[in-house]
Amino acid sequence: MDLLIYGATELGYMVAVRLYQKHSITIIDDLEKLPDRFNTLDISFVSGSGADVDALEQTNLENCSLFIACSGLDEANIVACWTVKKIVDIETICFIRTMELYRNLVSPNQNRYHTRYDIDTVIWPEQLLTQDIFRIISVPDAIDVEYFAEGRVKLFEYRIKEDSTLRDTRVMDCSFPPDVLIVGITRDHNLFIPDGSTLIEVDDKVIFMGTGPALDNLAASIFQSGNDIRTAVLIGGGSVGFMLARQLEQSGIRVKLIESDKERCGFLADNLQNSLILHGDGTDLVLLEEESVGDADVIVCITNNDEKNLLCSLLIKQSGSAKRIITRVNNGSTARLFEKVGIDVVVSPRESALTELLNRVQARDVNILALVEGGQGEVLRLTLPDTFVKTRVMDLQFEVQAIIGVVKRGRNILIPNGMTMLQPGDQLKIFTMAEDAEAVKTLFAP
Repeated sequence: MDLLIYGATELGYMVAVRLYQKHSITIIDDLEKLPDRFNTLDISFVSGSGADVDALEQTNLENCSLFIACSGLDEANIVACWTVKKIVDIETICFIRTMELYRNLVSPNQNRYHTRYDIDTVIWPEQLLTQDIFRIISVPDAIDVEYFAEGRVKLFEYRIKEDSTLRDTRVMDCSFPPDVLIVGITRDHNLFIPDGSTLIEVDDKVIFMGTGPALDNLAASIFQSGNDIRTAVLIGGGSVGFMLARQLEQSGIRVKLIESDKERCGFLADNLQNSLILHGDGTDLVLLEEESVGDADVIVCITNNDEKNLLCSLLIKQSGSAKRIITRVNNGSTARLFEKVGIDVVVSPRESALTELLNRVQARDVNILALVEGGQGEVLRLTLPDTFVKTRVMDLQFEVQAIIGVVKRGRNILIPNGMTMLQPGDQLKIFTMAEDAEAVKTLFAP
């Protein structure tokens, strides 16, 4: 597939890295040359604006199947998508960074004025990030949470602590609730798919997949969090802070929100019903102590500044009894640093957006439901074709690292074992390493 990406941004780079080996990619940007980090990628480059017809015509646009606008300016992305549609009728994906423009573009009212120039998909990373954080908060102690099949299937990720009952236990010897599988383990930042003899070690991040009730039972019985989230402190009142506070309010959680911009505080106070809005700096140790921030059930640092988020998190962690800290990181290269210094959960709007984007690039019968550990692993959803020959799971010729976590057959959800018989029409959710995803798709292709 030929793809045209407008914007040599960090997000544009992340997209190109994930797709250039399987697709023909051209980057268009008004820079004279691509930043150095793009030099290792086998891609083409055109200098010019994505909203300039002359520049677009230099990109061989008529052969492209998808246009992705991810420059640093929302208005430029929108105009670029409209301009592309004037030249050729291809699918367009537009990244947006402001709530107002997003609402305008996806408003139901837009359906009344449908034209061929409409943007096909609008992605607002901050909205996706808010959803990710809320899911994580809803499951105490989990460091990642994903819901599939309207919540009937879930993925929970936990870090193994010193006192965990799973520590120094082989996977085959673990006592899990029925309908739960361990599909992945991250150790020293490296993700792998375990077998029955794999020993679970302290500090491992273990990924479980199963039915919703079974994983809820796992959370209550083995990880015994039992600590319902009643109070939350949010540091940063931007779009993510505002949307997250509103969701937490609706869930009955008491929210304190610290924001450094006085005018923004006024907006938050006017539009949030029950949250306490504090005008101040999240790095002000006196403020943190006076407001007993460290005593909250969860603290979420979600400013737009990575360094500030890290400093806030460290100050809170050193101040006492903070049960859980979730920290936003925009620069993917610093995410590991955050984990090394003890931040409980690190989240990224770009990772959330990348998952959404990759879904649009995949074939119609294959979706990426989730990215795990910075994209090292993927959860694929694919449907077995009519030509598939009934086969037991144990008889599949997997030559790559992959595990079938869930089988959806009609309205029934199955957690498979070796004897489970797969049949045409089954929808599989498969956990696999990113480099093995194409091989997995090929195995089940018509």
